Amino acid sequence: MAHETAEPLVSAPEFTIRLSATRRGARLARLLATEQVRAWGLPTDAAAHVVAELATNAATHGRVPGRDFSLSLTRTDHRTLLIEVTDSRGERLPTPQPPPGDGESGRGLLMVEALADRWGVSLGPVPRKTVWAEIDLLEENAAVPFLREAVEDLAQPGTAGGR
Repeated sequence: MAHETAEPLVSAPEFTIRLSATRRGARLARLLATEQVRAWGLPTDAAAHVVAELATNAATHGRVPGRDFSLSLTRTDHRTLLIEVTDSRGERLPTPQPPPGDGESGRGLLMVEALADRWGVSLGPVPRKTVWAEIDLLEENAAVPFLREAVEDLAQPGTAGGR
């Protein structure tokens, strides 16, 4: 019996996957998104950070036992990448907060704000919500090297960006 393996359609403008709402699922979301964006020939830095933060939030704050979250990447045109993460906690809306001093968490949405050109939340269908972010794909996303330092500062507790 012949065994066929499917080749991924890397040229397709859309990628969607459901993952377990766990730390492992969030990590896998980042890894798969990075590979898909790379396969499309797009810069990966900003997308990897945004997916990591949104997937971690879905697995941490949007988690409902027994329910997954989904990740969707869409090349809306040749200049924009749309990232969508859907979870089952529509009543918990994400809002950026000032960093919590020396705490080791709480900076994710600030990173999303720094790296994405636009982001927001769409509700529904009940009980779900989708947190989305758009990244304008300028040549090698000129903002990424500049923002990388700011993001690293935000990620470090006790640094100037983390106070």
